[in-house]
Amino acid sequence: MAQMQTPLGGFRATLALGWVALCVAGIVYARIAQVPAWAALPLILAFLLEYLFYLLPGFPALRARVADRFAPPQLALLLCVLAVLPYLASSVGTGRFHWYAFTRLAVLAAALAFWYVFQRAGIVADLSFLTLVAAVALSHFFQQVYLDPVPNLNSHILGRLMLIRHAALCILLVRGGVSINYGFWPAWRDWLIGSAYFLLFLPIGVGLALWLRVQVFQPFQKPAWKIALTFVGMLWVVALGEEFLFRGLLLQWFQDWTRKTQLALLISSILFGAVHLPFRAFPNWRFALIAAVAGWFYGRAYLKTGSIRAPMVAHALTNTAWRLLFN
Repeated sequence: MAQMQTPLGGFRATLALGWVALCVAGIVYARIAQVPAWAALPLILAFLLEYLFYLLPGFPALRARVADRFAPPQLALLLCVLAVLPYLASSVGTGRFHWYAFTRLAVLAAALAFWYVFQRAGIVADLSFLTLVAAVALSHFFQQVYLDPVPNLNSHILGRLMLIRHAALCILLVRGGVSINYGFWPAWRDWLIGSAYFLLFLPIGVGLALWLRVQVFQPFQKPAWKIALTFVGMLWVVALGEEFLFRGLLLQWFQDWTRKTQLALLISSILFGAVHLPFRAFPNWRFALIAAVAGWFYGRAYLKTGSIRAPMVAHALTNTAWRLLFN
């Protein structure tokens, strides 16, 4: 019992601190952007709910309690409910609820949640699951579901956050059988190895970008707090979601299927590059090539540690540096 209290205590502390930070950030942003209270408060509530559910995959002790309490069909149903609650909080509270949008979101959540209830894990089922997740992530699906109560609020971010944790929970709780070391805070070894592979990739990535003329080299200065916030957002949202899919799942699964680590690394890196083809203008094969090379370095960091947290560090550092170096 004592062993379970410490990680759950960590969850409660992280939840409380995050809720305070989100409330403060939401209020400050609403004042700066002049968002009326009738729109700001429901959205803040929705983000508070999403933050609660977003934390769940990153705390193994809490995941274990949930998995022990429910059978797979019950887990799938629970995940469906959790997927739509932030949408309901934001849309009903702001008067932007639409049955069609709700139905689309509920169908997507159910398709992913019950995927491994009705299908046995294997090459076809696993690749099909990841293809669906990638297709939704690359589309404008959530812009058509989360409708802004006032212009330029980008409330569809709630949907993207939901997709990351929903896919993670479907794999970790319903499918099972994977060892990903999913989490938010890298260990010291992850920081060191992730930073090392970032530094190895940086001159290659910058050289490729300049040679291929992907973007304009235009270094510019940002306040330290903006750089820090950019890195945190990249680490806990962009890098977490993409490293979970491409290194935690694809690289690991291709290793199991082919029994060849280098081939698995190559395939997962190429696929990682391919999903970047829509960047700015499809098909942006130049940017996709750079992303594939970056994916190889992220994969090496994963193989070195057996954890997605090291490639998360490399990925987040790369994305942050890219925003500082290129326009």
